[in-house]
Amino acid sequence: MRQQLEGKTFYIRGGWLENSLHFTYQGLFDGNSPKASYTLSLVQINRVHLDKRHLELEGVRYGLHFLGAAPFEDQAVDRVRLTTKKKPLRIVIEREQVIVLKKQKPPKPGKKKQASALPQDAVQPEPAPQPEVLRPGVTISQAEANQALRGAIDRIFAAGIDSHMIATLPVYWQLYYKDVDAKQDYRPSDPAVLRQSQVETKARLVSVFDPPSNDYAQKNGVAGMCMYHVVVEPDGKLGEIAIGRPIGFGLDENAVDAIRKAKFDPAIKDGKPVPVVLDLVVEFRIYSKLTDRPAPKTTGPQAPVLPGPYSVNHPKPTADQPPQPQ
Repeated sequence: MRQQLEGKTFYIRGGWLENSLHFTYQGLFDGNSPKASYTLSLVQINRVHLDKRHLELEGVRYGLHFLGAAPFEDQAVDRVRLTTKKKPLRIVIEREQVIVLKKQKPPKPGKKKQASALPQDAVQPEPAPQPEVLRPGVTISQAEANQALRGAIDRIFAAGIDSHMIATLPVYWQLYYKDVDAKQDYRPSDPAVLRQSQVETKARLVSVFDPPSNDYAQKNGVAGMCMYHVVVEPDGKLGEIAIGRPIGFGLDENAVDAIRKAKFDPAIKDGKPVPVVLDLVVEFRIYSKLTDRPAPKTTGPQAPVLPGPYSVNHPKPTADQPPQPQ
């Protein structure tokens, strides 16, 4: 176990956020922890303790901060420590209990002779011993218990962003890693989807959306620009969403949720609405402790720019000029 786990980094499948986690011998989570992005679920195991009933792990949780790389560029990612030495990550995995069955005692020789003295038709055959029924989580084989523990570890941890891990992520992350693997920019799954440069009237965002930050990003100073590819259907509804330039730390999930609530006007080509790809740029910011309230309304070119909503600044819409995506 130490050779397999100690000093290694893994992703916690499921993104359980609490720093005290308990799993059954089957690798199933047993608790009330909230779930979050895999970008908040990277852990390093520093200590391994194994006994007959439990595997206890202690380590560090990290957040992943992407530094604005597109899928076709070299991926630059910072690991930011989220746990402290005083409050480390602790994970307990139950083990199957191994028991030793009681051996059936052979009958005493004297009783056998007494039974043989009886008439043949009066001798009753001894009933066959009944196997002991084992409850779940109990086994009679140490090898079986060890195999179950290895299976539980595989269900709890992923060694990296492999195909099995990617399959558990939201579709917008799956599309991003598909492009990373191909070293290409985003290409819509539907070949009928056009680019903005191919239409006469471009699709546009007609509502302001402000994706929220989170406590992890605020505490660790994670901010910056990120981009998302959005397919706007002919009816103005959203189709496929893919991450173009992620930021990590669970912020991409917040951005996609906000995009899904936004409203769009479709693109027009040859007088008809058509599906297009619209690129949305979002900026996540850090609130100052002194300016954690909305900035006061000011006008004029000299108006100060204070830390405000966790998204790109949008100009105030007018009757004939709705806000435009950046």
